[in-house]
Amino acid sequence: MATLKEQFNKDGFVILRNFLDKEVVAGIYREAREIFAEQIKRVTGQSVDIDDRDAFESAMFEFFEKDFTAFVNTGKTVQHTISLHRLALDEKVMNVLKEIGVEKPVIGARPAMQFNSRFLSKDGSKHWKLDAHQDWRTGQGSLDSTVIWFPMVAAGTDLGALQVIPGSHKAGLLEASTSGYQGGITANLKEADFVQTQFQVGDILVFSAFLVHQSGNNITRNIRWSVQLRYNNLAEPTFIERGYPMAYIYKPEPDLVTPNFPTAQQLEKVYSNELKDHVVE
Repeated sequence: MATLKEQFNKDGFVILRNFLDKEVVAGIYREAREIFAEQIKRVTGQSVDIDDRDAFESAMFEFFEKDFTAFVNTGKTVQHTISLHRLALDEKVMNVLKEIGVEKPVIGARPAMQFNSRFLSKDGSKHWKLDAHQDWRTGQGSLDSTVIWFPMVAAGTDLGALQVIPGSHKAGLLEASTSGYQGGITANLKEADFVQTQFQVGDILVFSAFLVHQSGNNITRNIRWSVQLRYNNLAEPTFIERGYPMAYIYKPEPDLVTPNFPTAQQLEKVYSNELKDHVVE
């Protein structure tokens, strides 16, 4: 029987069943919905039950339509939760990376949470459903850059779980359009070569950043909530020789995103020692 590393090297991916603690995944998922619910209430006036999936996601769609900027900002905010980042650094995750050959793991890009639905698409944008691509093009890190992907809800064909081409990680960096987020592959690919993956909560997909993959087609009215974690290997020779390149660029906005904010009075209120909810002795 092949070892995990042998299977990974052969196919470019492995699916580990029941790998993550379901309660941990549920906690990350809940925190994200709570953050969205706060903004949904502000924008739409609805106090929505986050445990009523259909009602909550309908409210998500309304939020998206009414205040796109706030929706995008909220989507960015849920990617900065402590629970999500804690999972990305979990010892069990680090150990599986080392088991497949990533000797010295380092974060390749901050954790990403995605919520894919055709109802969360602007002006025909296909960002909700990515065409065939290789993640290495947007990261450009070590040759053994590795991605861990998992849904926070059960996901199969109907919800659009990832489709992969086994062994495609050895084909090199394929010609692609560099426009947009994904750099979609322009080379001819056979749809018959793609394998549809299926997941329960707790399952993870570990794959090479060179593996060709694409979003499945979410034909439901529900959102495919998922997480992507990216890692490079500090011990990989070409990564060292290239001076640890970092293709992701994070930078602050040059102007205030909220004009004329904050006022001195607002800061005075925040840092006031007046009695609020409790007194520190």
